[in-house]
Amino acid sequence: MAITAPPDETAWLLHHIIGFNAMDEADTAAILGEAARMAEGVLGPLDKVGDQVGAKWADGVVTPPPGFAEAFRAYAEAGWIGIAASEAHGGQGLSHLIALAAFEPVSSANMGFGLCPMLTQDAIALLEVHGTEDQKARLMAPMIRGDWTGTMCLTEPQSGSDLSGVRSRAEPDGQGFRITGTKIYITWGEHGMTENILHMVLARLPDAPPGSAGISLFAVPRVLADGSRNALSCASIEHKLGIHASPTCVMQFEGALGEMVGKPHRGLPAMFAMMNAARLGVAMQGVASAERAFRRAADFATIREQGGGPIAIHPDVRRMLWTMRALALGGRLLTLHAALEPESPRGQLLIPVAKAWATDAGVEAASMGVQVHGGMGFVEETGAAQHLRDARILPIYEGTNGIQALTLLRRGLLRDQGAAVNELLAEIAAADFASPDLLHAASKAREASDWMRQAEPRAAEAGASAYLQLLGTVTAGWLCAKVAARADAPPAARAAAEVFLDQILPRVYASAATLRSPARAIVDDRLIA
Repeated sequence: MAITAPPDETAWLLHHIIGFNAMDEADTAAILGEAARMAEGVLGPLDKVGDQVGAKWADGVVTPPPGFAEAFRAYAEAGWIGIAASEAHGGQGLSHLIALAAFEPVSSANMGFGLCPMLTQDAIALLEVHGTEDQKARLMAPMIRGDWTGTMCLTEPQSGSDLSGVRSRAEPDGQGFRITGTKIYITWGEHGMTENILHMVLARLPDAPPGSAGISLFAVPRVLADGSRNALSCASIEHKLGIHASPTCVMQFEGALGEMVGKPHRGLPAMFAMMNAARLGVAMQGVASAERAFRRAADFATIREQGGGPIAIHPDVRRMLWTMRALALGGRLLTLHAALEPESPRGQLLIPVAKAWATDAGVEAASMGVQVHGGMGFVEETGAAQHLRDARILPIYEGTNGIQALTLLRRGLLRDQGAAVNELLAEIAAADFASPDLLHAASKAREASDWMRQAEPRAAEAGASAYLQLLGTVTAGWLCAKVAARADAPPAARAAAEVFLDQILPRVYASAATLRSPARAIVDDRLIA
């Protein structure tokens, strides 16, 4: 049973639709094929045990599910963690876009496992941009080898997504900085799979100004260079709806020794290098959830007989299956397009869109997968329920999707008076393959953008999520239209693209109507009775 997208199809999309040209298409397909083989042969068989057994905590020690340590070692030894890291530090120096595409089958096969190497890769990316040459030499290589893993330590009990409320302290001493504080929701914050874990921690210096401008960034290892244990511990792990294999830790820093990364009081801008990489990774997890749910549901629908044949022959079941595949395709194209040049105005505009749109799509597809299974989907034996439970965290991870919508509104639309949005919509409108329906949808998106720029602040904020869905749908629809217009497109991809244009693109009109007419109860600032 296939559990990942066809590697040749993704390679074709990268080269012919996204515009990736850093290597030959055959080489891209070979790399993605190896990623799929690793995912299906090594990681997929551990998905169910990871869900059923989960990570275990006892007296500060976290034990991963059976087989995970061996799988991580195999994954690291195959070079996947350092695929996009610089060759100077032991990486392969390939494109971050290839690394992101190769991450999809990992997440399809075993999302709980994939979070650990994903965050490690993101910590490596942070150090490549903001670390000193000495830090790169000491800290990157062991993560690239898989001897260490990395984490992102932002959230605190009193400070969730609003990081201006961070209270963790960093006191300088002769060796570095002593970090004190509590961090919560730390993915893979403790485990026994590697000899060390490098925590990337936000904390305040004694002279820090208030607010987000006073936060600095520190690299804090679990084990110090002399082999002694640092002053940090895992106080507990969370009991969660899904991704049971991935320990979500409460981390206590009790004077732990760390070193500053970047400049004093500039930790949050530095951390954005890791956060944006993680947002693209989570977007791809949404794509992977949709793809995996589709493939399980399609397999079930071909063997489950009802009404004179397998349920896959019935139009309503086919509607659900093809919508799931279209959601996966649209999310994949949107995410890869955003990741092509992530530092460009287009990339900065679309990263929050991709994160939110693709993860919502992943949840929708996973829910449809349960529906295709019928009653068998609501019980655990088929595995369809696990996909839905696992996917549900994705719209919350790395900034909730509501926060992504506000980021799009404030930074992507209002800050430049809509310049980046207008450029995108103009490119869509000028496409020679654009159908009247796509042109009309792009026109609606332009009208919505103008309305959002002129609306009262609370009304614009009330419509921000609908606006993000609208812009994501139009952009994914444009990319799907590129696929549908190509006679040489892989047949299944072309069919899914046509379904997207037929079934999903019309959602633009509902989003446009919703954002322009927020009910008074929504824009009111009184507490809900």
